Amino acid sequence: MNVSDTLPDYEHRRTRDPCKLSEFADNCTVAFSALGVVGGAGANFGNASAFPHGSIQPQRLKEGDIVLMDGGCSVDGYQSDISRTVVFGKPTAHQREIWNLERKAQDAAFAAAKVGVPCEAVDAAARKVITDAGFGPDYKVPGLPHRTGHGIGLDGHEWTNLVRGNKTPLRPGMCFSDEPMITNYKEFGVRLEDCMYITESGAKFFTPQSRSIEEPFG
Repeated sequence: MNVSDTLPDYEHRRTRDPCKLSEFADNCTVAFSALGVVGGAGANFGNASAFPHGSIQPQRLKEGDIVLMDGGCSVDGYQSDISRTVVFGKPTAHQREIWNLERKAQDAAFAAAKVGVPCEAVDAAARKVITDAGFGPDYKVPGLPHRTGHGIGLDGHEWTNLVRGNKTPLRPGMCFSDEPMITNYKEFGVRLEDCMYITESGAKFFTPQSRSIEEPFG
């Protein structure tokens, strides 16, 4: 059974190449099962990492490729969602620069997520970091072509979204992904995704953030 058959909320994760991508996905499914949960993950390599929802093209991993992993699991009916970006081999200075910029954008969204703040302001905070670095502007590529985050709970993607035009104020108990991806279709993409929940004192992460491109899992 394909991992996408078991987790319909994760249909955007592509596992088309049985020699590489589906092998990775199968290993993740087994690892989740060993932990007693139903879950799955996929990955995209090199140029394919630039596409927010992956690629249907077969991919084979090469030395120096960006590897973007995206997955999650279900626990007691609640969904999780997490992404990590690493390099297969030694990162170049450019790869490291974009990775560090992505982390700053994720941090900016997290800092902006406070009770009463409109959802669009969280998106704007992350987007400003990216555009100030010369990308975009707005939703143009190279840059951040989509929302900074989505709601998450009983479904993997729930209303409401951290996106321009959404003036819904943040309230305690709301849960979102924080994932302002940096995309360049001619090179690669970098996404760091952790889910957060809103408290009276600000946002809190469910998972530790990546420390660096060499230490993706903290």
